[in-house]
Amino acid sequence: MLIQRISGKSLAAAILAAGLMAIAAPHGVSAEDLSAQQIIDGLKVSKTRSLSASPRPTLDPNDLNFVQKVRGKTRSLSMGDRSQLAEIAAKRPKIDLDINFDFDSAAVTPRTEPQLHSLGKALTSDELAGSVIMLGGHTDGKGSDAYNQTLSERRAEAVKRFLVETYKIPAANLVAAGYGKEGYKNPADPLAAENRRVEVVNMATKDQAANSQ
Repeated sequence: MLIQRISGKSLAAAILAAGLMAIAAPHGVSAEDLSAQQIIDGLKVSKTRSLSASPRPTLDPNDLNFVQKVRGKTRSLSMGDRSQLAEIAAKRPKIDLDINFDFDSAAVTPRTEPQLHSLGKALTSDELAGSVIMLGGHTDGKGSDAYNQTLSERRAEAVKRFLVETYKIPAANLVAAGYGKEGYKNPADPLAAENRRVEVVNMATKDQAANSQ
């Protein structure tokens, strides 16, 4: 039998590397999950590029007025409201944060909670507290348009409820919108699990929202 001899330094290095890997990937968090700081960096309004697509420091007054109008709604948004909200969201800081749901379900599961806790910590941070955040629910391609529209709204509301109950974020600062089967993350496979998600967009900063009231 060939026995490979490892020096004390090599063994120590291997143990250290294993320890760092364990710290970097805590139990229950997948490789796709983002930390609270990564979410903050992606959602905060900045003139420099970050994880967000094209952050813009200002909001058109008409867009801001519309955001203020829908943030107080307690019922489902109309198709027109959803479309206008999506147009504004396309210009705002956003993150590729996916909160995945089981098939045909809007229930928050232990598998999704670590990412939701990171989101809650980010939204209650000094950088993001008081911002108006859109939670956009999406489904996969199976089922009717009407059913999936309702399911996507339930998913967005489930995330909103978690953030309100667990992190005491004011409900008026979270806009839940359902987009049904629109906007697949994986258009090549409409039935893929990653299409069942809630996206997060910073619609207005605390200062922007306060200045328009």
